[in-house]
Amino acid sequence: PTVIIAKTIKGKGFSEIENKDGWHGKPLPPDMAERAIKELGGIKNLKVKTQKPERGAVPKRPAAPEPVLPTYKKEDKVATRKAYGDALLALAAIPEVVAMDGEVSNSTHADEFAKAHKDRFFELYIAEQQLVATAVGMSVRGYKPFASTFAAFFSRAYDFIRMAAISQADIRLVGSHAGVEIGQDGPSQMALEDLASMRAIHGSTVLYPSDPNQTAKLTRIMADTPGIVFMRTTRGAYPTLYGAGETFKVGGSKVLRQSPKDKVALIGAGVTLHNCLAAADALAAKKIPARVIDLYSVKPVDVKTLREAARVTKGRLVVVEDHYPQGGIGAAVLEALAADPPPRVVHLAVKELPESGKPEELMNAAGISSKSIVAAATKLAQAK
Repeated sequence: PTVIIAKTIKGKGFSEIENKDGWHGKPLPPDMAERAIKELGGIKNLKVKTQKPERGAVPKRPAAPEPVLPTYKKEDKVATRKAYGDALLALAAIPEVVAMDGEVSNSTHADEFAKAHKDRFFELYIAEQQLVATAVGMSVRGYKPFASTFAAFFSRAYDFIRMAAISQADIRLVGSHAGVEIGQDGPSQMALEDLASMRAIHGSTVLYPSDPNQTAKLTRIMADTPGIVFMRTTRGAYPTLYGAGETFKVGGSKVLRQSPKDKVALIGAGVTLHNCLAAADALAAKKIPARVIDLYSVKPVDVKTLREAARVTKGRLVVVEDHYPQGGIGAAVLEALAADPPPRVVHLAVKELPESGKPEELMNAAGISSKSIVAAATKLAQAK
C-alpha cells in the first residue's frame, strides 16, 4: 500500500484569501474570481492522468449447503449472545461469511467462529471505527461480514456506520451487553442509546431477540438482509420461549398471550419480554387479561399486530424497554401508530442514569421489572 501525506494551505495561490478563515466552501464573487484566475496564471486547460486501480473480479465461491443452525430445548436457559456465537459458527458453512470483533469476542461469543476459522476471523482490538471499516471493505469484496462488540462501543464508530449506509454497504453489526440488565459492569458499559442510534440510520434493520432459538434464526436472516443490520443481544441467560421450528422475519413480531377480552397489551423485546410475561401471569391472577407482544423486529415494526392490539385493548398499551425513553421501542410503537386514533401508552424505560448492581435491582430501580409492569398495566386497565 502507498500513502500520500500532503500538508495543504487553503486558498494557496490567491493572496487575497490564502490561509485566511471564512472562505471554506464559499464561491468567490465574480470580481474576486477574475483576480484569482489572473493571479493563478490565467485560464488553463489542464489534464492530469492518474493510474487507475486494477479491477479485481469478485471471488467466485462454490454454492454452499444451508447451514444447520443450533437448536435449544424449552428448559434451556441460554443468553442470546451465546446463541449468536453458536449461530455464527454454523454460518461458516456459507463461504462468504467472515467475522470480526473489537477484542471482546469471549463475551460476544464470536470467539467460537475465531477458534474454528482463524483465516476468516479478524481481531480489530479496541478500534471500533476500524471494526466497521473492515466490515465495509469485506462487503465490497463480496463477503458477508458480521462485526461484534459491546453495543455501547458501537457509538465510537457511529460516523462510520452512518457513512456505510450512505455508501449502501451490506454489513451486520451485533451489539451485546445492552441495558441495565448487564448489572455490575455499571453505566459506562450499558448500551441505553443503541436502538435509537441504529434506528436512525437510513435503511437500517434493527433486531432484538429474546431467546436462543429466535437469535439463531435471526442471525441466519441477517446474512441475507441488505443494508446496515443491527442485532442487540443480552448478557444474562433467560428461559427459551420458542421451539426450534418457529419462524421469524424482518418486520415481524410474535404474540405470546392473547384473548378477545384483553384489557391491556404489554409490548417488549429482549429481556423486557420476559418481564412482560411474568407481569401477564400476575395480571391474570388479578382478573386482568393482558396481551403480550414480542416486538423483536424494532425496525421495521409489525404495524398490523400493533394496530390489532390497540383495537382490542381500546388503545391501552404498556411499552417496556431496557433503554432510554428516546428513540427506542416506545418511539417505534408510537411512530407506527401515528396515523391512527391516539393510543393510551404507558412507556416504561430507563429514565435516570443507572448505577452498578444486580440486574434485578437495576431493573426494579429503573421501573422496567415485572412488578412495575403490573402496576402500570393495572392502572391503565382500570382507566375509563
